[in-house]
Amino acid sequence: MSTVAPTLRPGAVLADLLPAATATRARVRDAALVAGGAVITGIAAQIALPVPGSPVPVTGQTFAALLVGASLGARRGLASLALYALAGIAGVPWFAGGAAGAGGATFGYVLGMLLAATAVGALARRGGDRGMLRTAATMFAGNAVIYAIGVPYLALSTGMSLDRAVAVGMVPFLIGDALKIALAVGALPTAWKLAGRRG
Repeated sequence: MSTVAPTLRPGAVLADLLPAATATRARVRDAALVAGGAVITGIAAQIALPVPGSPVPVTGQTFAALLVGASLGARRGLASLALYALAGIAGVPWFAGGAAGAGGATFGYVLGMLLAATAVGALARRGGDRGMLRTAATMFAGNAVIYAIGVPYLALSTGMSLDRAVAVGMVPFLIGDALKIALAVGALPTAWKLAGRRG
């Protein structure tokens, strides 16, 4: 069996490094990547630590969602997070801490992850995951998108003021976000270097 090395067009993401000799194999590869990204996000969501005074736990799901978007690109990243969200709405207990179903105070963060994975994937196609500073900016933008949807949703769903929602739904997580960004800054450019394809 021969392996066909992928020919990368400008604007490739890490997933494009996986070979697919035919259009059919490319579709199978993409479907597996989309499903795998949803599963990884669901597993990461089970790493959940409560934050005193906040209905929002610290989880690994936002980090996973951003890495999925960066690795798969905008289209596959969106599809992966859409699968994650729809399966969770349908009853798969893989939202934060084993929750499932639509609604709830933290569901806005799930919706934000859909858009964040898309935005991060689009930035990665423009080289946003190739260098340390670009990766940091890309991950910062992804986190900002998650908060832009999640925090107002938290305020609306709980009846708290927007200021209070920022205080309990964003501020306690900023240090953790900085650590996640640092991990991504180490992981994504390194993955490209290991693949021998610097941007």
